[in-house]
Amino acid sequence: MPSNETYVSQILEVISAEPEKVVLSWQDRTLTAAELTAMVRSAAQALHRHTGGDGKATDAVVAVLTVTNTAPTLVLRYAANLIGATVVHLHTTNAVDPADHLAADAKLKILQETGATHLAVDAENVTAARELSERSRTPLVLVGLGDLGPDVLDLTAGNPDAFDPAAIEIGLDRTAVVTYTSGTTGEPKGIAVDFRTRNGFISAGLQMGWRSVYLATLPLSHSSGATTDDSLASGGSVVLRDGFEPGDVLRSVERHGITRMLLSPPQLYMLMDHSEAGSADLSSLQMVTYVGSPASPERLAEAVKLFGDVLIQVYATSEAGFVSMLSPAEHLDARLRTTVGRPMPGWVRIRDRDDSRVLPTGETGEVCVRSAFTMSEYVGEPELTARTVRDGWVHTGDLGFVDGDGYLHLRGRIGEVIKTNGIKIHPVTVENAFLAHPDVVQAGVFCVRDKDRIEHMHAAVVLREPGAVTAAELADHVGAVISPKHVPAKIGIRTALPLTGAGKPDKARLAAEASV
Repeated sequence: MPSNETYVSQILEVISAEPEKVVLSWQDRTLTAAELTAMVRSAAQALHRHTGGDGKATDAVVAVLTVTNTAPTLVLRYAANLIGATVVHLHTTNAVDPADHLAADAKLKILQETGATHLAVDAENVTAARELSERSRTPLVLVGLGDLGPDVLDLTAGNPDAFDPAAIEIGLDRTAVVTYTSGTTGEPKGIAVDFRTRNGFISAGLQMGWRSVYLATLPLSHSSGATTDDSLASGGSVVLRDGFEPGDVLRSVERHGITRMLLSPPQLYMLMDHSEAGSADLSSLQMVTYVGSPASPERLAEAVKLFGDVLIQVYATSEAGFVSMLSPAEHLDARLRTTVGRPMPGWVRIRDRDDSRVLPTGETGEVCVRSAFTMSEYVGEPELTARTVRDGWVHTGDLGFVDGDGYLHLRGRIGEVIKTNGIKIHPVTVENAFLAHPDVVQAGVFCVRDKDRIEHMHAAVVLREPGAVTAAELADHVGAVISPKHVPAKIGIRTALPLTGAGKPDKARLAAEASV
């Protein structure tokens, strides 16, 4: 990609081949390629003129506060990035649920931490934006698409024909997008990704041999946004839903001829268990990707029967980006369904936690990643950045090993290792044993410390059907699959597990509830 082009320029160039094609659908509204292009170019021209318009990339930092899975979220990001501005997603830190909003104080902290200069809003959020602007220590320019009041700059007033993005030189090392994630500590961290990396995100779409029709239910502020870019870059289209409802998803696949979805494992299970799953026409699906947390190997076998040869598992982290993938064909092998697939050659090293030496095949250590898709930094946290990114390698904090065939196995987080029964136990090892039981669909294994600070291993599981199996029977199962020492001191059966913003079992909450 030429240095004066961004991923946005490439997307607009691809979709311009069919100007009347509907490329975006949301809330019973649609945009054609021509309409989307005009909106992006108009907004970019107006924003560029407001920030100087001297032919150089702007230094503006545009925070986006909109209903997440709508066209304005996409248009405002595209317009800002087209002129070299940094975009900060302000709506949520939740990568799974777009309805999970950040509190006002957290939004204000992000605005101050990132040095935001503009706050891009929609009608639903303009009142909240005004309140944030009044509380901000530095001036914020409110911008939006349409007439949102005299204090909000209308970016639709720009002239798309007066704007030439090719004339703007944008440094590839400049931050393109900052996405805040809750992480395992619950404290939001800003993950900065530069234009070089963002440009690379759409490479698959530009090379895709088929035009995908993507159903976006996960928030556009996180990985779903990159998948949307990739889908448009394929010459395809995107159907936006502001949340996940299994019946609506199944009907949408049939109605829109959806070829591509991105889900968390719990959402995959909800689709499989829905009453309409057996009758829905899912023949259009070509790619059902699940991310975020381990999936039950038994349930994956069922998913293959329902959806066909289309399942893809992606292991990725906010800091490291894409790491490894398990292909549809590999889902047919029961042994491989317990792995997270093969990393790209040279991308992953397993390092000793103490001395950082590279460990040989089969030994468990920290998963470290070096690729074209890693973050630039944690915003405002240089010391944490230095601890996480060393010599170009992102230290993920995940434990795992690579087997003799090159497949990556995850064994949990570094801080999750439980010392009990005289041994060190990786929770994921026990979770995988639970998930190997045909009646278990979710499992979380966590540490509970007693008043003497002795560590005890507990587990919470969700069953396929209530009463299908007892806790005692599950204990016998784990003991037989691994060893009696790996049996949790307590196994709780629940109707659902609390989840983090990344869609993983919230083990901190489970431990807190168990300690009460």
